[in-house]
Amino acid sequence: MQNEYPNDDMTRSAKPGGNQTMKKLFLLLLFAACFINGCTGEPSNKKALDPISVITQKVEKIAVNREITASGNIEGSKTARLGFLVAGKINYIAGEEGATIGAGQLLASLDPENYRIAKDAADANLAQAQDEFNRLSLMHQRKSLSESDFSKISNTLKAARAQQNVQNKNLLDTKIYAPFKGVLLKKGAEVGEIIGTGMPLFVVSDIDTVKVNASVPETDLHLVKIDSEAKVFISAIDSNVTGRVIEVGSVSEPTTRSFTVRIALKNPDLKIRPGMTAEVKITTSKPTEILAVPGEAVLRDLDNSAYVFVADQQKSQAFKRKVSLGQIAGNNIEITSGISPDEIIVVGGQHKLTDGSSIVIK
Repeated sequence: MQNEYPNDDMTRSAKPGGNQTMKKLFLLLLFAACFINGCTGEPSNKKALDPISVITQKVEKIAVNREITASGNIEGSKTARLGFLVAGKINYIAGEEGATIGAGQLLASLDPENYRIAKDAADANLAQAQDEFNRLSLMHQRKSLSESDFSKISNTLKAARAQQNVQNKNLLDTKIYAPFKGVLLKKGAEVGEIIGTGMPLFVVSDIDTVKVNASVPETDLHLVKIDSEAKVFISAIDSNVTGRVIEVGSVSEPTTRSFTVRIALKNPDLKIRPGMTAEVKITTSKPTEILAVPGEAVLRDLDNSAYVFVADQQKSQAFKRKVSLGQIAGNNIEITSGISPDEIIVVGGQHKLTDGSSIVIK
């Protein structure tokens, strides 16, 4: 009997091959799934979703002594502006600006020749007047010289002595000596220049100890006391120095209504120089409350803006919050805006966080 379905044998003979094709397709899909899921069946970003262990702290107010902030400039503890009392040509200068000058050291001098000649002439006039006085004095004792003539020679002798003193002083004034140990801050002339009388040419300043002149508003002046501690930041040398208040002004500046407060700073290495600017923080004895957080809780963005991570305990997440900073109080930093009292911030593990990170609190 003929097969009524001539293609049936062909269909049955093709089934084994079809099964093999289906098996290969299944294996390929299984391999792809293993590759995508890491052959574990778990999400590849599981590690990123794991909560980060952190330490938190409630934000609270703390009591600190109030600080007064002011700007100021620096000057030497003693400063002298020096010049010659006579005119002439400079023939010597001790050093260049910045040179250290000892107390009593010769700082500069003029060519003394003209003054030496004038002194020699005065010496000769005095000697002549003295001889004349001695001769006429004997005549006066013998009553052979009138009182008026004797008075005349006496006055001539006095004038000769005075003239000698003037010329001697002029000769001495051709030299300038440093009144104290210090640094030559300014040299206003060079060797060979002809200068006039009384011109201030040199400035010498004692900078072993320097003073900061800071302007304090009249509203804060009553809080500043002699011997109060002051922290001074000098940007020119990128350094913080601690000093003491030595003077509190009694007269205000008419335009700003501020008072000058002077702070003494030790300067053993002479790095601090007059004319530098300074930022001053004076610690007062009046306590005040500030909102503060531990210093390590505050982080910085690339633009140097400050931020902290605030913990949301219900969501178990930490969120980035920008804050404004105030004064430093020990290991704490004042927060002037950005967070409120009783909020929870991250103080440990914050470097591992990003905005919205899942957290678990230790």
